[in-house]
Amino acid sequence: MENSNQKITTFLMFSGKAEEAMNFYTSLFNQSEIKSVSHFENGQVMKAVFTLKGQTFMANDNGSGVHHNFTPAMSLFVTCDSEEEINHIFEKLSQEGKELMPLAAYPFSEKFGWVEDRYGVSWQLNLAK
Repeated sequence: MENSNQKITTFLMFSGKAEEAMNFYTSLFNQSEIKSVSHFENGQVMKAVFTLKGQTFMANDNGSGVHHNFTPAMSLFVTCDSEEEINHIFEKLSQEGKELMPLAAYPFSEKFGWVEDRYGVSWQLNLAK
């Protein structure tokens, strides 16, 4: 049976930096905001909902004490609307992170860059054409 209310939402689990990461991400993208945050007694994020460019995400802090790394095998692909936007976002995400592919022209894109940010989340940035 089809359920029209069913959604698939990317859920990011951080190791104590969920709120910091959400604030950072929502500061980078237009049409972005933190919708809701609930906390554990220790102040870590139990459950949060935020949007980036209108897309809904969820996040929390892993309270189990076991650290789970993010991997570039799963990344967020962002279509940027302008040269200014892709340059700005790539620069900000690269700070304290690492470039996986430099921002450049490639056979598959006029301008593309792949970066792992300071929280370990992988972003592929592509200039819309």
